Amino acid sequence: MTDAGTVVRPAEPSDLAAMAAVYNDAVLHSLATFDVETRPDDHYAAHVASARPGDHVLVAEDVALGLLGYAFSTTYRPRPAYDGTREVSVYLAEAARGRGLGRRLYAELLARVDADGVHTCIAVIAQPNPASEALHAAFGFEHVGTLREVGHKFGGRVDTALWQRMRPSWETSAQMS
Repeated sequence: MTDAGTVVRPAEPSDLAAMAAVYNDAVLHSLATFDVETRPDDHYAAHVASARPGDHVLVAEDVALGLLGYAFSTTYRPRPAYDGTREVSVYLAEAARGRGLGRRLYAELLARVDADGVHTCIAVIAQPNPASEALHAAFGFEHVGTLREVGHKFGGRVDTALWQRMRPSWETSAQMS
């Protein structure tokens, strides 16, 4: 999936239906989201349309197979004090998992977030999910806490792990100079 036929690019409105299909598969078959009902095709329209620094939606598209996944950064909390923080997520079609595509998406997403001066990225990972934890750890995220039994899906209580990535202090210092 990481061959020359797969490109990572900014999402466009024409990607919304394919993004919803990937997301809705996660709704129905995984703990990757705590949504329990599928979402309409325009679910990510506001994210895709956002021009706010730090907000990005990227898709991975294969020439032959179509959209394979996406990653995005969005508002962590809707209060001005949180402007330097973004929540990040990645969703992959089942056939695209375990092939390095999540790494490609996150590499590009985090480069853009860093270029925008975002100080902190937060990821919320339903437990257990060792693959997602490994992905986040590879990009400098650290496990900073676990919220016990905050979700209920597929007949069971689910914990979420909070992972945080802060810009390296040398980058922050250089920008302040």
